[in-house]
Amino acid sequence: MKRIGVLTSGGDSSGMNAAIRAVVRAGLEMGCEVYGFVQGYAGVLDRHYQVMESSSVSGILHRGGTILKSARCEEFKTDRGQKEGMKALEELGLDGLVVIGGDGSLRGANALLERGMNVVGVPATIDNDVWGTDMAIGVDTCLNTITWAIDIIKDTASSHERAFIIEVMGRESGYLAIMSSLSCGAEAAIIPEFPYDLEKIGSKLAERFKEGKTDSIILVAEGAASAYTIQRKLKNHIGFETRISVLGHIQRGGVTSVFDRTLASRMGVEAVNALIDGRSGNMIGLSKSKFAEIPFKEVLANKKGIQPKLIELSRTLGVIL
Repeated sequence: MKRIGVLTSGGDSSGMNAAIRAVVRAGLEMGCEVYGFVQGYAGVLDRHYQVMESSSVSGILHRGGTILKSARCEEFKTDRGQKEGMKALEELGLDGLVVIGGDGSLRGANALLERGMNVVGVPATIDNDVWGTDMAIGVDTCLNTITWAIDIIKDTASSHERAFIIEVMGRESGYLAIMSSLSCGAEAAIIPEFPYDLEKIGSKLAERFKEGKTDSIILVAEGAASAYTIQRKLKNHIGFETRISVLGHIQRGGVTSVFDRTLASRMGVEAVNALIDGRSGNMIGLSKSKFAEIPFKEVLANKKGIQPKLIELSRTLGVIL
């Protein structure tokens, strides 16, 4: 293995830069040339790449986003696009590729694997919905950002005695909503995995205010409902003002947390080690504090849900009603 590539694909997450840095420096340390593709699979198709040196990744460990940029490439989902992508990689003489991203990115990696490329995946997505790993890169930083925002919003909520409905990311997963609800002491979390009862939520809010609590927080995962819809429907169940805050893309960026820097660095090195040792077609996963190589087919064939113990904890603490 003399020449390897690295790309980031799909939605960005803090820690991608740390993973890129680890792949580049580990690859160089092991005597490989390293090529970074700009804008993910689109960069592969466009032959848009740069030869990476140690200086290329200097000073990026703490930065959110990705220096290699990211994009969702519809063309690469087609048979024709995948053939063209494989041709581009062969023209460069690449022996292996590290793909950093979420479910869609790993599907692209598996497509290249089936066409003969040595590929290893690194999970990076704030939704933490990739099967085979306890944590994906970017989740911890995202949760810290959400918690920071809610703590600030609670100052206004308590000053004006209002309930705030805060919408967070999570189209198919309620992980962010559940975890941030637990860390911020929210009154309820509305997530895609479970039906919600607004009458119960409204009764709980009203009870809290009668007890003298001057603020209430409801977390809504975007895949479960719109914060505006919840506000409109909830108005009939409570007798006080509510406000909405949609955190949006503020959740994706920001200075990378210590956990994500370390996780990304270790996963990046593990990915390069796997390629050098001739192991391909796997994603680097974190399971019970240990790293493992999970076959792409296994990762893509399974859907990751919220752990039952986490749901049990949420019910015990009254976050899920």
